[in-house]
Amino acid sequence: MLTAIETTGTINANHQIVLDEDLPSNAPSRVRVIVLFDEDTADFGEREWMKSAAKNEAFDFLNDEAEDIYTLEDGKPLNDEI
Repeated sequence: MLTAIETTGTINANHQIVLDEDLPSNAPSRVRVIVLFDEDTADFGEREWMKSAAKNEAFDFLNDEAEDIYTLEDGKPLNDEI
């Protein structure tokens, strides 16, 4: 079973990834790494992450009509009353 962890990091001068957060205690083990970066932007904001994810072929299955299992009539509306 694969567990996904989303974090940010920096690629240093030695072309190594330095994470901004520690990994879970079950390390060391082999991992699969997907690196998303924008050559024009040194620091990713939320918008850049969303654009990268939107272009990622890993999420193409979401365009399948079989994934459209909910309608506007499902669920209950949120009322953000404070």
